[in-house]
Amino acid sequence: MPARSSKQDIKQRATWAIVSYSIFRLESALTIAITVLLIFLYPAPFPWWKWWYWLVLGAVGEVLIIYTSIVDETTAQRVVADMFQQRFDPNGIRQTKYRDSLQRALEYRRRIETTIRGQHSEVLKGYLESAMTQVTDWIANIYRLAKRLDEYEGDSVIQRDTLALPKQIQHAEAKLRLEDSEQVRQELRQMIASKRVQVQNLTDLENAMQKAELQMENSLTALGTLYSQLLLLDAKEVDSGRARNISQSIQDQVSALQNVVSALDEVYKRTA
Repeated sequence: MPARSSKQDIKQRATWAIVSYSIFRLESALTIAITVLLIFLYPAPFPWWKWWYWLVLGAVGEVLIIYTSIVDETTAQRVVADMFQQRFDPNGIRQTKYRDSLQRALEYRRRIETTIRGQHSEVLKGYLESAMTQVTDWIANIYRLAKRLDEYEGDSVIQRDTLALPKQIQHAEAKLRLEDSEQVRQELRQMIASKRVQVQNLTDLENAMQKAELQMENSLTALGTLYSQLLLLDAKEVDSGRARNISQSIQDQVSALQNVVSALDEVYKRTA
């Protein structure tokens, strides 16, 4: 049920994106402008003509523009690609390596969609199109990983604490050895214990980030593999299980990425 809802949501977003694009096309603007001019300049070119006939013709023209935009696959692909580019905007990521990784993922998604749309077998195309929702989830998780990694490397507080805490602990331990007051010694012990927990949390976060970076790179490689598999996929293989294996591979990648994202969120909560 969630997968179906997600698929319907993506389809609705794509349809509205295409409709919005068609409304703001140059052809649409010219149709509206010409209709308005004809209404004011030539409201009755023939005795039997009514001014609102121009309005009807303009509306018909506008509907045709919208219809041709929706059914034209090239236009649909470009508009949907732009929609995903805006939804998973790489420009919001400051670190070049993570921004480039997201760009690669979006490019793979575009090529995968183009390859699926180009399939001649309607059965195979329909089966693979159902997997595109999972590819979208795949890209969404790569985007979340890229954002987390970007935030981590750009977080000056975390970088400062990672360097400063070990020195602070050493300084507190040295002070503890020289301190005579038991009350002060107890406070120092509590402070040291608290800082050690913080150091452990930061270490866990660093390890999680390293794992996330490796997982993201592996996931990009898997996207490239998926793309090449689709290029080699033959229509007669749709019943052989190869297409189903591709779908299962996508599910595995989405699940693995989701686990990493969830783990990062959990470690971030402990560090905050």
